[in-house]
Amino acid sequence: QVQLVESGGGLVQAGGSLRLSCEASGRTFSDRAMAWFRQAPGKEREFVAQVTWSGGITYYADSVRGRFTISRDNAKNTVYLRMNSLKPEDTAVYYCAAGRIAYRDYAPSPNNYDYWGQGTQVTVSS
Repeated sequence: QVQLVESGGGLVQAGGSLRLSCEASGRTFSDRAMAWFRQAPGKEREFVAQVTWSGGITYYADSVRGRFTISRDNAKNTVYLRMNSLKPEDTAVYYCAAGRIAYRDYAPSPNNYDYWGQGTQVTVSS
């Protein structure tokens, strides 16, 4: 059974930091791009960050660029999202996703991804 399991969410004050992890099991995802999305109550799921299968290229939403860092460790089948300088508007459920995407392609649509985790809640208080 293929699974993506997120962890690391929680409650943090504005200006604080969190690191999310997403561990894959059931198959290797070293051949797939990985991404983080988030969804706040009443809003659509939105792209946060993407990393290529090798980890060599990353893309970020404008709202998080310079504050968030996506990375991956293929030996551990794990992708990370380091979040610094958190703001209340970062509050959402964060999902990791995996998709077969051409190496340099920027893929911010959820439709590009075929595996999803269950999500982890991040709450930033003001």
